[in-house]
Amino acid sequence: MPSYQLRLTLLSDATFGRGDGVAGLVDVEVQHDDVGLPFLAGRTLKGLLGAECADIVFALERARPDQRERWRLAGERLFGRSGAALEGEAILRVGTARLPEDLRSALRQEVRKQRLTPNDVLELVTALRRQTAMDAWGAPQENTLRTMRVILRGTVFRAPLDFVVEPQPDDLALLAACVKALRRAGTGRNRGRGRMQADLLGKDDLPVTDSLFAGFRKAVMS
Repeated sequence: MPSYQLRLTLLSDATFGRGDGVAGLVDVEVQHDDVGLPFLAGRTLKGLLGAECADIVFALERARPDQRERWRLAGERLFGRSGAALEGEAILRVGTARLPEDLRSALRQEVRKQRLTPNDVLELVTALRRQTAMDAWGAPQENTLRTMRVILRGTVFRAPLDFVVEPQPDDLALLAACVKALRRAGTGRNRGRGRMQADLLGKDDLPVTDSLFAGFRKAVMS
């Protein structure tokens, strides 16, 4: 079966939050493993791609109603159909987005040799940002100061994309459209955080987003 890599390059600081913080230090902590390496869970990433797919299909309903059913079916093949039985399961498996393997391996060795602690590793690729809510006059409101950990802009993540059955050309074309549409992720993405560029990589790590997207563009522009 074909497999691809999804490469995410942060264009702004991002917080892939884990839902809690660290008392006395940070209100919103990022997801990270036992070595201190941040990541974006595969389930979350698949949800983001699925949301972009739903938006694309909704837009086609208005702009190209003759194309909507074709791409709705492709979307169901990729991401599954809510409440469906086994035959409605998704053919796409989205793995966890992690830092490049060589970097992870090097940092794991440093932790294993006790040259770095997991907290040292976490601080290498993250920083703390503080923000507060403002009132109507532009003054900070009391008791609203929050500290969030962010993953620094320029950080690159990779996630494996695998298929359980052979995808159809429409499946790959729609996947490419979803990847192109994926531009933000994480906590605070409506306030400028989590901006990213997403790319599909194929064999030999060559970018294939545009070539796969050409089929979708040709169909909806014809």
